[in-house]
Amino acid sequence: MSSEPPQQPQQPQRPQIPQDMKAFNEALIAEVRANGGKAVSGPMAGSEPMLLTTTGAKSFAERTVVIGFRKYGDAYAVIASNNGADKAPYWFANLQANPVATVELGAEKFKVKARVAEGAERAEVAKLIDYYERQQALTSREIPIVVLERV
Repeated sequence: MSSEPPQQPQQPQRPQIPQDMKAFNEALIAEVRANGGKAVSGPMAGSEPMLLTTTGAKSFAERTVVIGFRKYGDAYAVIASNNGADKAPYWFANLQANPVATVELGAEKFKVKARVAEGAERAEVAKLIDYYERQQALTSREIPIVVLERV
């Protein structure tokens, strides 16, 4: 008989987040813009992340974030996970206040209109986002799945 204690189920782990996320994002945004939409260094090297620019819900200032996405037909699907935090990211509140935003993807820049996927569509889109379940396991709030459609 083993004297090992029974293994406890592992709690989901939050992704490693840089200590100064704002500085990390600013540097990554500049790098992506300078390299035709590609990240060339750091943990995202070789990827083509989406840059999403929203209008502040209160400040009305433009704010750009780096965000993961998946293609969804002619649209794009993103999740408002905030790395599994109990509060949605500010860009989600911005989109709720003003659903028209700008996306930079590769060398392309275009306007989108955001909406939250609901019901059967939500379940369909969730299947496309391989990291969605891992993020959802980190929080008790339902992480919104946002569809960005070109306008």
